[in-house]
Amino acid sequence: MAAVDPAVEASALPGLGRALVSAGKLGQKSADDIYKKAQSNRTSFIAELTGSGAVSPSDLAHTMSSAFGAPLLDLDAVDLQRLPRGLLDTKICQAYRVVVLSKRNNRLIVATADPSDQQAAEKIKFATQMGVDWVIAEYDKLSKTVEAHATTATEAMDSIIGDDFEFDESTMDSSVVDEDDKGATSDVEDAPVVKFLHKMLLDAIGARASDLHFEPFEHTYRVRFRIDGELREIAAPPVAIKDKLASRIKVISRMDISEKRVPQDGRMKLKISADRVIDFRVSTLPTLFGEKIVIRILDPSSARLGIDALGYEPEEKVRLLKAIERPYGMILVTGPTGSGKTVSLYTCLNLLNKPGVNISTAEDPAEINLPGVNQVNVNDKAGLTFGVALKAFLRQDPDIIMVGEIRDLETADIAIKAAQTGHLVMSTLHTNDAPTTLTRMRNMGIAPFNIASSVILITAQRLARRLCGQCKQPFDIPYETLIEAGYREDEVDGSWTPYQPVGCSACNNGYKGRVGIYQVMPISEDMQRIILADGSALEIAKQAKSEGVRSLRESGLHKVKLGLTSLEEVLAVTNE
Repeated sequence: MAAVDPAVEASALPGLGRALVSAGKLGQKSADDIYKKAQSNRTSFIAELTGSGAVSPSDLAHTMSSAFGAPLLDLDAVDLQRLPRGLLDTKICQAYRVVVLSKRNNRLIVATADPSDQQAAEKIKFATQMGVDWVIAEYDKLSKTVEAHATTATEAMDSIIGDDFEFDESTMDSSVVDEDDKGATSDVEDAPVVKFLHKMLLDAIGARASDLHFEPFEHTYRVRFRIDGELREIAAPPVAIKDKLASRIKVISRMDISEKRVPQDGRMKLKISADRVIDFRVSTLPTLFGEKIVIRILDPSSARLGIDALGYEPEEKVRLLKAIERPYGMILVTGPTGSGKTVSLYTCLNLLNKPGVNISTAEDPAEINLPGVNQVNVNDKAGLTFGVALKAFLRQDPDIIMVGEIRDLETADIAIKAAQTGHLVMSTLHTNDAPTTLTRMRNMGIAPFNIASSVILITAQRLARRLCGQCKQPFDIPYETLIEAGYREDEVDGSWTPYQPVGCSACNNGYKGRVGIYQVMPISEDMQRIILADGSALEIAKQAKSEGVRSLRESGLHKVKLGLTSLEEVLAVTNE
């Protein structure tokens, strides 16, 4: 067997070995021996070099800094918690023993012990589409930092997911992924990320959450659930998963996985059991440190709860049912975002949904799928606005029309004409209470006589947290506080007991579920006269009170008397 040419052997040495030989830090024979051992053990030259003790990590770092003209950094002086995460895949960091220090314009500042490693530089460039500027650090400190980051991420995911968590990919609605996206799907089929998303969705459903918030920050990542109207931090996964998680959600929600600069909206499904499928509305928003994602849980069963489950008092229920049984006119549901307006509308539609009735809805987007109802998603980009949809409905022989929201004069004008020409129209507005809804419509440019002749009932609502029936306790509230809150003197007679939240294993800090607070205001003839005279919201509110219509605060105080919620909660969600 022919001997190996020493010249060839020397040329096979990596750039790191050649630099050390040139600097006199390592003999040629020692370098060759270390290289052969690395080849035999299938390890890197630098790992064998530092492991053998031929050159200390400190000497190696100083030599590389001088040889390659790169700055030297002591990782002991760096706050590792403030290092950016998610810029480079953990597997690449582990394979090449590199740590990303920062990002400057379109270049990464990366700590390495071997600046001659062209393969590492090319791999980083390809993975990030950014240039690389090397900073020299000691190999042993680099290894500890890389492993610490990797261990932290793995442990964090394991602690969230749990070792015994079983993921069934078939429960995801694969039909929502386009054929064109299936290539992209392979990039986001990271098992821990898939498990994590699936677990978060199931946990949110189990906790009766209405929304999930996935929020990236500079050094942290946060997951919060909105439970009973209150946001709660549920998990803090490693920030490195933010891009993979966003990609996973976007693929199964029919969004553009490559577009990260503008907000996007989508939908996805999760099959809970053979007869229960939950829909999710997904919204992405570009922020400083990644895409924030909010997932709204849309449970179709919420529309079938029935009007009694919503919390209407008997007299309020009678007024509402009387209005929806009218053959034509407009019913408006008002309140801020998240006050339950959609569920109230769908509950009414569910009561009216019969074989002999034609119901059409225009929404942005349709939140609950209701069989038997013709639902249309508004698409402003395509020209399908609320106004366009309403005009189309009127040519579709409708009996009942539901408009997701009256946003402008055109939509309001068409809706009012529909209500005046033999159709029952339901819609929502964002106003504080029922009386101010009428002045809001006037401010939109709607003539008083059109309002008076079309609107038959306005419901304002809020959602208050319901006291837990297992742990709530009687609470002695001072007389002056009750009077200041809005109770009349004759109501504070000791015949009822206020309760306070306590907290137990069955609830969330003393509350479990929510109860509706309603102001149900039918438009009487006297109110029509005030509207025609262009009266103010104060005049309408005064007339409503004389007709026995409770304000939102009064309705909330009544719920306190019934022991359904606390005074503190009512004061927080209503104004007086």
